[in-house]
Amino acid sequence: MYKRYETGWLKHFDFLAADILAMILAYITAYGVRFRLSTFFDNKFYPAFSLLLLILHGCTIFFDENYQNILRRGYLKEATACLQHTFVLSCITLLFLYLTKQIDILSRIFFVLLMCFFLVYSWIVRSVLKLHLHKNTKDTRKRNLIVLTTESMAAKVLKTLSSSMETQIVGLCLADADRSGERIASVPVIANLDGLLDYIKKNVVDGLFLALTDDFPAPSFIVNTCLSMGVSVHYGLTTQSDLDHTTTVENMGGYTVLTQSVHIVTVRQVLTKRLFDICAGLVGLVVTGIAFLFVAPAIYIASPGPIFFSQTRVGKSGRKFKIYKFRSMYMDAEERKKELMAQNKIADGMMFKMDDDPRIIKGIGHFIRDYSIDELPQLWNVLKGDMSLVGTRPPTVDEYEKYEYHHKIRLAIKPGITGMWQVSGRSNITDFEEVVRLDSSYITNWSLGLDLKILLKTVNVVLKGDGAS
Repeated sequence: MYKRYETGWLKHFDFLAADILAMILAYITAYGVRFRLSTFFDNKFYPAFSLLLLILHGCTIFFDENYQNILRRGYLKEATACLQHTFVLSCITLLFLYLTKQIDILSRIFFVLLMCFFLVYSWIVRSVLKLHLHKNTKDTRKRNLIVLTTESMAAKVLKTLSSSMETQIVGLCLADADRSGERIASVPVIANLDGLLDYIKKNVVDGLFLALTDDFPAPSFIVNTCLSMGVSVHYGLTTQSDLDHTTTVENMGGYTVLTQSVHIVTVRQVLTKRLFDICAGLVGLVVTGIAFLFVAPAIYIASPGPIFFSQTRVGKSGRKFKIYKFRSMYMDAEERKKELMAQNKIADGMMFKMDDDPRIIKGIGHFIRDYSIDELPQLWNVLKGDMSLVGTRPPTVDEYEKYEYHHKIRLAIKPGITGMWQVSGRSNITDFEEVVRLDSSYITNWSLGLDLKILLKTVNVVLKGDGAS
């Protein structure tokens, strides 16, 4: 019988507990150095602040994935990980105190001491815990594993399996050679195929690991006999090194599948991006309402008609949705577009851009486009989930129908109000293939940090009035 070891975030609950212990020790030490421990409960702020820190610590760990591969990190990499976590926690804590107008209550000397002590203590407790786990995982608690593979693959398979703390490799069997009595990577070759079952029957073996090729498929009689003996059989489908950021293993219906994509993100990353979009959308709608009070009369006076402009656009994977903007063009803009296609700066009509577009409402139209005020209503699309703050520009239906195969990579994610190509030249880019290249680079290299960088660049571009033409 095989005991499945826990996976996911909670499998590192021991490290979470260790970090909490480090935080408590750091808090006590910093408070004792800056104040007197006997005065801890005299001020209501510091007991409440200690609980706040523990909550923020848990949230930070959940979202920044600081425990990923923690057991494989060396002491120097662990110190770097602790420094990163401490820095992020410090920023989040200070931001929270600033927004809640409590930052003046906090002693700056105490906070600096607290974070310094926490950095040191967290590194120590993590290192000690890892040392304990590595050295005190007794052989009797490990699963004894026999590896069945080919001669050419043996060294690589053994090296890959050696990082597991839950198993110990007690023997090796080669499917295409008889090297019984020899050693490969310090692991004894215990038998050939003919003697494998006898060895398993007479020795302590918990599992058989199969790493074979199509030329040497797993012998069904060996697999079935092992199962009849109660010995677990493990199939090596792929290695961790093969699973880069574009590949993952997941369940789909009744199948376990190997999934490849241009980029694979974690649930936490997706959740963080969506939460940020929701918060920005809510704040943005308030800003949109304020802008409406000034923009709406100016638009209506210059060009009587609807204040808002809606159009069907193509979103993620080809899904269609209605996009909303403040109307910056005259009412007959769509009809006149066909007449102006000859002046389109983008070849093949894959997008439409032209200098001094006569369809734009004089005065107010140019102003709201230069400063991207016309795009504020799109925050409703962000809030609904049709769009994101950062993404790719959603094409119109007629543009989408002209796409070649490789162009559709732009629709691999939700479209955004701003994106890589918008902050890399905006109106100056006239080659659609360059737009595709920039969007493809964004998608394949996406991270929350990249989104933040693009948003900061967008603010700079908008303040300069370098709007879309």
